[in-house]
Amino acid sequence: MRRLVAVTVAAVATAGVLTGCGGEENWAKKCTTTNMVVECTPEQRPLVTGVTGELLDGGTYDIENDRGKVVVVNFWGSWCAPCRAEADDLEKTYQATKAKDVTFLGVNTRDERDPAKAFERSYQVTYPSLYDNEGRAGLKFDVTQNAIPSTLILDRQGRIAAGIRRATTITELQPLVEKIAAEATG
Repeated sequence: MRRLVAVTVAAVATAGVLTGCGGEENWAKKCTTTNMVVECTPEQRPLVTGVTGELLDGGTYDIENDRGKVVVVNFWGSWCAPCRAEADDLEKTYQATKAKDVTFLGVNTRDERDPAKAFERSYQVTYPSLYDNEGRAGLKFDVTQNAIPSTLILDRQGRIAAGIRRATTITELQPLVEKIAAEATG
């Protein structure tokens, strides 16, 4: 019976993920996409709310506590080769931009806790990661997450300003983060 419930939950979650899961139209369709990088004008940006959960290290997270900051959200798994390839660039971008009131949040998906912690130690990841083995936090972002890794950049109002639907590099990510961080608020 547990197996049937788990399979049903996984199927429903996958269906929601593949369809954009929150609205009639996926937010990215309203924005400009070039080479799997999606950029939205302020008028096109959807608000992200209700993202809470347990951190990989055992603490808790609530996205509302980061309102007023630019939040870079990276979806990753320890099993994911492209995630390993981008880990150093993500950490370097975090270190280079955190003084500009930018924070990073990893969302560890489809993973076990021990391999995920080992990944963070091995790649010296210093920003927090949600432990989202069931994919609940990912659904809150109203984003197609059938490809890991993916990275979102939320503006200071908590809206999705940009997304990268593949592995990224510091030369691509840092200028995008700095551009969004430099925007006037309100």
